[in-house]
Amino acid sequence: MQIEGLFILVILALILLASSFRIIREYQRAVIFRLGRLMGAAKGPGIFFRIPGVDKFVVVDLRTITFNVPPQDIITKDNITVKVDAVVFYRVLDANKAITQVERYHVATSQIAVTTLRSVLGQVEMDELLSHRDKLNAQVQKIVDEHTGPWGVKVSNVEIKDVVLPEGLQRAMAAQAEAERNRRARIVEAEGELQASAKLAEAAQVLHDTPGAMFVRYLKTVSEATQEKATTMIIPIPVEFLQALGMKKEK
Repeated sequence: MQIEGLFILVILALILLASSFRIIREYQRAVIFRLGRLMGAAKGPGIFFRIPGVDKFVVVDLRTITFNVPPQDIITKDNITVKVDAVVFYRVLDANKAITQVERYHVATSQIAVTTLRSVLGQVEMDELLSHRDKLNAQVQKIVDEHTGPWGVKVSNVEIKDVVLPEGLQRAMAAQAEAERNRRARIVEAEGELQASAKLAEAAQVLHDTPGAMFVRYLKTVSEATQEKATTMIIPIPVEFLQALGMKKEK
């Protein structure tokens, strides 16, 4: 009977000893509380010892975590209502602070991100929101990181994903863009006409100053015209052509 009791005690001791060891992965840390008191630095990675029934521990993930900020209705500085959503990247740098300094650090970080996003974007005009997104991302990230720093949480990046404008404003912007494209097209066409007319004026001056060139040009024109299959053709003879043949213009 004593042997059986001893055997049972040995089995219980082995079970108790086995439950005293825990294994933490490379990207995890265990924050240990002994009778409610924080026990030094977080444990891990690898194996660590705890006293069953006395020590309690919380496992914290140190990998970068992402979460989406749901679409927010934001009124910009120029009183335009837009829907904006974003994504936030953060990671825990100090596991002890993340557990002891704030309740549910993930929820707290997400709430700070939402509040800061609405506050920052509400202070800018719509044009700045659309054209300076990188600057606004950096500004939101800096403010959120300052709030989460005491919790041992590092916010590495905040990215505005999408900005949805009201339908009426979208139509107005599309019409404005179309008008701008038409304006640029007309300017390019006018510049082309100006350059072409300048070249034509230059060519006309050369032909006027050089009678022989005018004669050659006339012959080329006659050659091109005679290639057409026409039964009757009227070819005018310019004064310059007669002058090239030695005939003088009557005064």
